Amino acid sequence: MNNNVSHTFAICAYKESPYLEECIKSLKKQTVESKLIMATSTPCKHILDLADKYDIELFVNDNPPGIATDWNFAYSKANTPYVTIAHQDDVYLKNYTEEILKHMAYAKNPLIAFSNYGEVRGKDRVFKSKLLMVKKLLLLPLNFRFLWKSKLARRMCLSLGSCICCPSVTFARENLPEVLFTTEFKSNLDWQAWYRLSKLDGEFVYCKKALMLHRIHEESETTRIINDNNRSTEDLEMFKCFWPTPIAKLINKLYSSGEKSNSL
Repeated sequence: MNNNVSHTFAICAYKESPYLEECIKSLKKQTVESKLIMATSTPCKHILDLADKYDIELFVNDNPPGIATDWNFAYSKANTPYVTIAHQDDVYLKNYTEEILKHMAYAKNPLIAFSNYGEVRGKDRVFKSKLLMVKKLLLLPLNFRFLWKSKLARRMCLSLGSCICCPSVTFARENLPEVLFTTEFKSNLDWQAWYRLSKLDGEFVYCKKALMLHRIHEESETTRIINDNNRSTEDLEMFKCFWPTPIAKLINKLYSSGEKSNSL
């Protein structure tokens, strides 16, 4: 591997995902080289075999499994300036790294960079849906590069929903805290992280192109969380970060109905 590589994909592997190898292959096909590492709190033959097959350094987290602890652990094992926490079920288009690094270079003090995205539903790749359209609209202020550093613009984007697709995000490690995610939430730990990071001086770098595909399937963490009754409660807590409680409750009702399209 080139010693000048500036970006790492930190793959979070959990149990025996049938999609993990497809994710790895998509990372190997990038037009710009990245370092690949893998982290797991559930080591098994499936994960060990794939790490060996693709010559990926594997780190085992001895702490109890949990989304926040797993993501933080994977992130902590990267040593390049830029890190993407790759979710094992997802697929990254071949120009993901190239475009993200190009957009990072536009910024003077980047915090995170992220992109538009599509979905994998069964055998179909979906780039147009009601949910995807709404998220694009929420991110509209960040289409303008001069607003990347605006804390108000970020707050506007995040105030009506979790519009940033977590697996599309690349982190600029040198400008961020060591611990990104907290265990306070089960479903909205990413939304909460973006809210906290939005308060920092720096830039939220947005690429309008769809650079990755988020897989929606019955066993996915996204589907399981949405079907969890705690999801709506956590959504309301996030909306209350931006709005008075009566308005937050109204927005939450509308948001809950929209999120149903993100499950099977």
